[in-house]
Amino acid sequence: MASKQPSKLSGFVYSNNGWKYSAVTRYALFLLLGLVFYFSLSSDLVPKKYDIKEGTHSAKEITAPKQILDTKAKLKAQEEAAENVTNRYAIIPMRADNLVTSLLDRIDRLNQDDLISQSDKTAIYREEIPQRASDFILNFVASSRNAGTYSDTLLDEMQSVIKDQTYVIPEETYIKIPRLTSQDIIEMKPVARDIVTKLMNDQITDAQSARAKVAEQVSVSSLSQRTAREVVQELVRLVITSNKFYDEEATKEAKVQARENTPDVFIEQGDVLVAKGELITPELYTLLDDNGLLSNEVNYWPQFGLLILSALLSFGLYTFIRYSGGASGFKYNNSQLLMLVLVFVITIITVKLAAFLQTDVRAYVGFLAPVAIGAMLITMLLDMTLAYFCSILFSIVASIILNVQQNTVFDFTFGFFALIVSYVAIFATHRAGQRSTLLKGGIMVSLIGCVTVFMLNVLGGGVWNQTQALYAIGFSFASGLLTAVLVIGLMPFFEATFGILSALKLVELSNPNHPLLRKLLTETPGTYHHSVMVGNLSEAAAEAIGADGLLCRVGSYYHDIGKTKRPFYFIENQNNMENPHDSIEPMLSKSIIVAHARDGVEMLKEYKLPKPIRDIAEQHHGTTFLHYFYHKALKLAEEKGVEPDFTEEDFRYPGPKAQSKESAVVGIADSVEAAVRSLRKPTVVQVETMIEKIIKSRLDDHQFDECDLTIKELDTIARTLKETVMGIFHSRIEYPEDVKKPKKEEGAVTT
Repeated sequence: MASKQPSKLSGFVYSNNGWKYSAVTRYALFLLLGLVFYFSLSSDLVPKKYDIKEGTHSAKEITAPKQILDTKAKLKAQEEAAENVTNRYAIIPMRADNLVTSLLDRIDRLNQDDLISQSDKTAIYREEIPQRASDFILNFVASSRNAGTYSDTLLDEMQSVIKDQTYVIPEETYIKIPRLTSQDIIEMKPVARDIVTKLMNDQITDAQSARAKVAEQVSVSSLSQRTAREVVQELVRLVITSNKFYDEEATKEAKVQARENTPDVFIEQGDVLVAKGELITPELYTLLDDNGLLSNEVNYWPQFGLLILSALLSFGLYTFIRYSGGASGFKYNNSQLLMLVLVFVITIITVKLAAFLQTDVRAYVGFLAPVAIGAMLITMLLDMTLAYFCSILFSIVASIILNVQQNTVFDFTFGFFALIVSYVAIFATHRAGQRSTLLKGGIMVSLIGCVTVFMLNVLGGGVWNQTQALYAIGFSFASGLLTAVLVIGLMPFFEATFGILSALKLVELSNPNHPLLRKLLTETPGTYHHSVMVGNLSEAAAEAIGADGLLCRVGSYYHDIGKTKRPFYFIENQNNMENPHDSIEPMLSKSIIVAHARDGVEMLKEYKLPKPIRDIAEQHHGTTFLHYFYHKALKLAEEKGVEPDFTEEDFRYPGPKAQSKESAVVGIADSVEAAVRSLRKPTVVQVETMIEKIIKSRLDDHQFDECDLTIKELDTIARTLKETVMGIFHSRIEYPEDVKKPKKEEGAVTT
């Protein structure tokens, strides 16, 4: 057997060349990780001091080592907050529907007066209708002012806006109004009221925009008489006014509140205190002195100590991974190590972000850090055991970054909290089969985190007061939820970027509602059933030898998807029909049969399925020999009395041979399931013999030469397949008489 280091994640073997297996690249990645530790912790462990004098220009840029209150910036922020306050508006509802009703009532009464001529009525309407609308507004303003409902400035603003937006009814409308009958008025009233009510229910700052909608409302109304429709349209436009007005007093009050609510402004850790070349004024010098940034001596021992710490952390991880790989060598390839470094970077960044929100007074904000994100990602993407070890490193880093005490290097509180939640995250997600499990894991992290914080506070004799303790518990709860959200968001990135086929992705691909699986079920039900059976067999066999059983199961579901292109040329789909291979040339039959592997790969590529799944579809037959069609071709050549113009190689699958254990196992399970299905009354001996024959045949045919299966593993596969076949096809397999047991006992065994 060829000896190769397989990818633990994706189930297929990488070639032992290139950067993925380069020792130089491997050491460079661990060096990079050491540098990540050094630079991420330097601001917390290495105090910066500057030898400068008042009245000189700074030769360096000076940044804040911690959070510093900035009074001048707060005043500026207050003014900016006041300027950013948007204008406040008040809604003043007016019963314009009453106005339009009163206008129509007045029209009805005047139109019934036969003593007044049409022209006089027109003149009266021309003067009276606008006046009534104006009086309605004036009366509303007066009553509101007397009642103190609204401020004088707001009412003045309202009166001014409505006056500027006064609508003028066209002259021809006044001429048409006297033609209206009482019946017309009766029909017009509800329509006019409904339209006014509907439009005035909206917030209107520009009456013209609301008036533009009147024509559409009238057109869909119950009015059929043209004059009535036109008059209603103009009267409604007249009575509709703005109802949303600028409130000057409310705006001023909002600006005052904005100034009062402006929080303290701090010079955050890492912010620039003094720019390079800036003059050191007395104020700046005092600021630097008050924060311990002035010194005539530079001490390099802290840098040296941090260098040793970073080297220990990186070397510890290297040693753990190196020796956890056992005799097979280094456990992960460089692609996976690069992913591990990236996980460390992401975790440290999230902890740093939480640290930026901390102050000496609000140290409990550090519990918001989603430190368990690294442990959860490593569990899902790499290995649970590695995640446990890395959790120790994460807790050390968190205890340094989140430490706000100036007299200690590590903060036990945050370090212990980080370790506990990381271990809980590993336990909660190490068998995750659905993305919802990550959310459940985040909730578990939240709950255990809250308990941990409460315990630390109680054991510490009340480290925080009641309010601080509640905040600390709240932040720890939010930390778990934030961890779950970030992991759910980052998982697709790692899966796509590093070609990771995680358990979550595999479970998603096993969903029967996937378009390809639906196609397989509806178009080739026989192949679908066969694929499910192969999945059961291959999963059991793969897990028995330590391979990826879930990958085998899901790969089995898709391994024969290419048969959907020519379903009836495969025996499992030939129900009550003649075999089409009986009427075509063997060479053509061979071409159709072997094409299903290539067709399957093309279909899987089209649907963007991961490479390990495509590899199984392409490699499960390897370069096996199609005996039946070869001998059929020989027989036909013999009957025709001609020499065969083909060789055995012409009747082989194009390959490639299995490149991974998973592909080999699926290939064996595929043959075993088809062979068992072909037996009418299989016996235990037949099944055992058949499985051994299939495996030996493939072994003799060198089908396992390019994967790392051992003879011992092949024996384990044979034994597991036998047991699984017995379980799946129990009712069909005849057992020897001498091993039959009493009915009751036998039933217990089969159960």
